[in-house]
Amino acid sequence: MKIHNRHTDAVIFESEAASVSELVVEAVRLRANLSYANLRNANLTDAYLSYANLRNADLTNANLTGANLTDADLRYANLRNADLTGADLTGANLTDAYLSYANLRNADLTNANLTGADFTDANLTDADLGEQTKGAQ
Repeated sequence: MKIHNRHTDAVIFESEAASVSELVVEAVRLRANLSYANLRNANLTDAYLSYANLRNADLTNANLTGANLTDADLRYANLRNADLTGADLTGANLTDAYLSYANLRNADLTNANLTGADFTDANLTDADLGEQTKGAQ
């Protein structure tokens, strides 16, 4: 399986993983640079993506339910209509991320950098924004 650049279609990472989730988790474990990755519609339920470099990644319609994204770099990422229900985004950098229509119900955004993030029509029901979250209003 392969992960492609969202703009050039160049291969960013590849392995013999059996699923997209396993592929992405392996890439993160090996500290692969997944910036600009095309992960549209990816099922990453409960995936361990702590410290992942997903800057400018396209995660439109991705299922990230229960995913661990602590300290992940999601600057400028497209998370439109992504399902982040119960996801742990503690300390994540979401600067200028696009989260329109995303479901962040019960997500933990404690100490996340939300500067410039677009939450238009996002579901933030019971999300934990923490007292020290940057950029939250």
